[in-house]
Amino acid sequence: MIHVLASITVKASERDAFLEIFKANVPKVLEEEGCVEYSATVDFPTEVPIQETNANVVTIIEKWETFPHLEAHFTAPHMLEYKAKVEGMVEDVSLKILKDA
Repeated sequence: MIHVLASITVKASERDAFLEIFKANVPKVLEEEGCVEYSATVDFPTEVPIQETNANVVTIIEKWETFPHLEAHFTAPHMLEYKAKVEGMVEDVSLKILKDA
């Protein structure tokens, strides 16, 4: 199993619009071969002292059956369309690709 954590920093004024575009794309991603999970999450503020929060970061949590499935996802037509729509909203992207231990 491949796990992906994508941290996307969006412009503060664009967060809601970004989430709307992202959520509209989720059903298409879930139909991709090998996709197990695909969702957007945002920081949940708590009093836990070691927690870092940023209201402008959207963390995408993904699970894929194999790495080739993830690679195909990167170039899927709906993903290319999604990237074009959000390009001006995104300030930074950090990607973490993990596998089961």
